[in-house]
Amino acid sequence: MIEISHLIKQYGDIHAVNDISFTVEDGEVLGFLGPNGAGKSTTMNILTGFIPYTSGEIRVNGHEIMEEPEAVKKMIGYLPEIPPLYMDMTVKEYLFFAAELKKIPKAQRAGQVDMAMNLLKITDHSHRLIRNLSKGYKQRVGFAQALLGNPEVLVLDEPTVGLDPNQILEIRKIIKKLGQKHTIILSTHIMQEVSAVCDRVVIINKGHIVAIDTPENLSAQLSGTGALSVTVIGPEKEVLACVRGLSGVRSVKVSTDKGDNGKVYEIVTDSNVDVRKTISLALGKAGYPVIEMKSADKSLEEIFHELTTEGGKK
Repeated sequence: MIEISHLIKQYGDIHAVNDISFTVEDGEVLGFLGPNGAGKSTTMNILTGFIPYTSGEIRVNGHEIMEEPEAVKKMIGYLPEIPPLYMDMTVKEYLFFAAELKKIPKAQRAGQVDMAMNLLKITDHSHRLIRNLSKGYKQRVGFAQALLGNPEVLVLDEPTVGLDPNQILEIRKIIKKLGQKHTIILSTHIMQEVSAVCDRVVIINKGHIVAIDTPENLSAQLSGTGALSVTVIGPEKEVLACVRGLSGVRSVKVSTDKGDNGKVYEIVTDSNVDVRKTISLALGKAGYPVIEMKSADKSLEEIFHELTTEGGKK
């Protein structure tokens, strides 16, 4: 759906974006991450047609953005970090105004506005002035604007900023639902949000892409190993001997003693081998019940920090 190839944006001698390339597949939710000043917002502003680029190429569903800007803009719904709202309009007035700006046929505007308001749960506030809404509801109105015209691509810049925990969960559910019918680029600083809704992650730092993959694969690639936390009931010495002898296991040690509820073992494995079934079968055959097994790989926060700080891996 989106192809970004060798994109460069210069301001004088400064490269805000320096030769980046990546694709976003149809129906994919892509997390676009980077520290402040990394080139993230510049890339999104270029993609949405707000600023031109110095060189490279961007295609949206086959349309090159510099050659066919109107066609590309019609396919993109954009929610900036600070939504461009008119405070003296009511919610409904603003959305009808936005629908008119997007050249949605007059006969379709009411249905489009109602659909967006229902999805974002702002119908009960449709006749309120935007200036009187809370920060969270203003954000929802901006999100509703982005949905008008049923665009194929949604670009969402910090969509949950300023929302309370319940609203954040609601917006995440909406993004997951929209991801079934739309291609979405999501920029956020909330790593749990990326883990919750994104299929893949692009991390940019100092104008360069430093990683592209699923969160799970990034963790395995950076550590060179996998990690499991396994709670087992059984004698420590025998459990250790049982697990250490398995193919794909690099090391195992006890991390926590839960008394009658067993002990927690931290197991380091080869990154390209899934040993969960092997471990479960071996311990079960030996008569040592597995109470819990979960991944103990690096968190997305740790990955982000490692890739975007001085001395981190590039």
